[in-house]
Amino acid sequence: MSENEHASVSLSLSALFLDIFRTNGSLVAAGDQLVAPLGLTSARWQVLGAVAMAPVPQPVAHIARDMGLARQGVQRLVNDLVDAGVLTLQDNPHHRRAKLVCLTPPGHKLFSSVHALQRPWVDGLAQDLDPAKLAVAAEVLQALRQRLEAGLEEDRD
Repeated sequence: MSENEHASVSLSLSALFLDIFRTNGSLVAAGDQLVAPLGLTSARWQVLGAVAMAPVPQPVAHIARDMGLARQGVQRLVNDLVDAGVLTLQDNPHHRRAKLVCLTPPGHKLFSSVHALQRPWVDGLAQDLDPAKLAVAAEVLQALRQRLEAGLEEDRD
């Protein structure tokens, strides 16, 4: 790749990053609006979804790592959702202090309610979008995330 081509790719990637930041802001704002009638925020919805979609109950640190978020922030959200009766903390047979985060029956009901709101919202957003282009976009974002995470791992070492 020539120096000009490399510079062009770098500029395009920088522009993409700005669009990702803007899109994330819009996604959070729209998500807040969508789940507000259920007493949730996008952040709480994200944690609720991570717990609901996990194949097995996990401690807060694992949830935070999988979400790419700080453990302390996820712990605060988990505590809020425990206080609301949506989540519960159960003993972890593998670690005495790291409790497992689980949905309560009201948490299952709330997650179903969120899904009922989310489905038509996503269907509306997906209207007229090309599935092949979405697949390419997902591949690019995944590759970028993996490179960024690898760079963070190198910096920690």
